[in-house]
Amino acid sequence: MPNGIIIIDKPAGWTSMDVCAKLRGILHEKRVGHAGTLDPMATGVLPVFVGQATKAVSFAENGRKVYETVLQLGRVTDTQDTTGETLEERAVTVTADDVRAALPR
Repeated sequence: MPNGIIIIDKPAGWTSMDVCAKLRGILHEKRVGHAGTLDPMATGVLPVFVGQATKAVSFAENGRKVYETVLQLGRVTDTQDTTGETLEERAVTVTADDVRAALPR
């Protein structure tokens, strides 16, 4: 029976639960859980806890998290995300000062 933490680089298109389900099948272990949900479109580090290690999930969920993103300004889609059909596109100019001014809000 496997026990431990597996660090997964979650690909886009998979939910965090998809990753856990896949590992349940591979490892033949019912107790598989993750620390923090990633959006299906997001990629990144997903800590997955297996077996006895699932008892430690609550400790990992309260840790510091860092997010990095790339924005595409000026594009409107029918789903309000990158998966949708483009409804409108326009040029948008944003300076570093504009970003700094918006951050406190």
